[in-house]
Amino acid sequence: MKCLLLCAGYATRLFPLTKNFPKALLEVGGRAILDYIIDEVNTLDEVDQIYLVTNDKYAPHFEKWAENKNNIKPITVFNDKTTNNENRLGAIGDIQFIIENANIDDDILVMATDNLFSFKLRDFVDFQKAKGTPAVCVKEEDYESLKRLGVVEADKNNKIVGFEEKPEQPKGKFAAYAEYLYPREVVPVFKQYIDEGNNIDAPGNFVAYLYKKMPVHAFSFTGECYDIGTHEALAQVNDIYSNK
Repeated sequence: MKCLLLCAGYATRLFPLTKNFPKALLEVGGRAILDYIIDEVNTLDEVDQIYLVTNDKYAPHFEKWAENKNNIKPITVFNDKTTNNENRLGAIGDIQFIIENANIDDDILVMATDNLFSFKLRDFVDFQKAKGTPAVCVKEEDYESLKRLGVVEADKNNKIVGFEEKPEQPKGKFAAYAEYLYPREVVPVFKQYIDEGNNIDAPGNFVAYLYKKMPVHAFSFTGECYDIGTHEALAQVNDIYSNK
């Protein structure tokens, strides 16, 4: 299994902190956000390689971080050569960028790097193995919060039967979070998705496309998942992790 870390966004809502420095390397509780995520990835024996994709502005920061990290699993940093929000590849475009440049022919764990979570990736991987299908992490949220998120409808067996991005009237009760597991046979579908002209920005769009073609299951986790998208959210999460 390969782990794909998405770090190519520009985090404009966190300017000036992220004007010349990547969000994933901002510190909470005295450690980089990304360090907490790597700790969880390192618990997975299945993962034998970590690939991180970033943009031209942030690439030197991640290259220095990876070199100093000396992680137990090898980390390769890919620069997608984009320079701003106007020419960025989008999350799904960056997934395909890694697939092509690393010649991936394996199961993939795809993760955003601006969420900190308290559930165990081991439980997510075991769930996906039991189902044998693509899987996405979801959490039950209140009705108003769902209007700002990707909303998943799932049947009694956790199979996804509906997916909407930021619906005015949510039909499901679960919000999708940016942790995904895709079996090897799904990897070529990313190119097909892009070639068909579909939206390549939010990674949830691929789930919305995929569940109509094959079974996809939702892993409902308990615990916390913090989206560090604003100065207020960063300060809140920093307080939480500083007190742990």
